Amino acid sequence: MCLGIPGRVVDCPEGADLGRVEVAGVVRDINVSLLDGPFVPGEYVLIHSGFAIERISTQRAADALVFFGAEL
Repeated sequence: MCLGIPGRVVDCPEGADLGRVEVAGVVRDINVSLLDGPFVPGEYVLIHSGFAIERISTQRAADALVFFGAEL
């Protein structure tokens, strides 16, 4: 079983392998090369081991963050 954490895309230049994603108030570089771009600031991705592995809805991100004791 793996643990994925939702993150909000802050910035991701088109064609770049790394995007800036906010996770629990901290902005970090996340590898987005496993997903098709372009990425829109404000959308959510599921992150595992520094890689964005899936795009997720705002509602799904909110539900997951409640599980972790955080909010959007």
